[in-house]
Amino acid sequence: MVLMVESELPSIAAHDHHSYMRFALSLAEKSIPKSTNFRVGAILVDEGANQILSTGYTLELPGNTHAEQCCLDKYCATMGVPNEEIGNILPTNTVLYTTMEPCDRRASGNVPCTERILQTQSGTNGGIKTVYLGVKEPEIFVGENTGRTKLQDGGIVCIHITGLEVEILEVATAGHKRDRY
Repeated sequence: MVLMVESELPSIAAHDHHSYMRFALSLAEKSIPKSTNFRVGAILVDEGANQILSTGYTLELPGNTHAEQCCLDKYCATMGVPNEEIGNILPTNTVLYTTMEPCDRRASGNVPCTERILQTQSGTNGGIKTVYLGVKEPEIFVGENTGRTKLQDGGIVCIHITGLEVEILEVATAGHKRDRY
């Protein structure tokens, strides 16, 4: 498992959403370009302390792993708790930055990222409160993604961070045939 050491994490001012999203984009660039997935980056942040808790990117961990999944799995591993208990250990003001809207359906049969995020709310600290999104997922692999709607229906605030959409989609779709869009 790849864990970033604190010295590798950038210093980002509190509530500088654009810089957090740019850092998530730099993580997405680490993902291997493939025609069968999007390259996505994610960052778990304790917004109250302005501290990065964990990072992840598509295919960082073994299997067909998504960025949000890697980010949450790595945090649980670091804290030594099973994934089902993540809601008990997340700080009260935890937020998630992700370059692309979290998936609500997985063609691979894996647990969708929206379910993983909503599962964080089952603990004592209330889980992830806000998800900052870079772009809506293009309708390529599973059709329309209703991830944002599902998160909002579950009480999670979803905020679109504007200004990096072109760059995010360029990175996300590297390895795809360009005539698909």
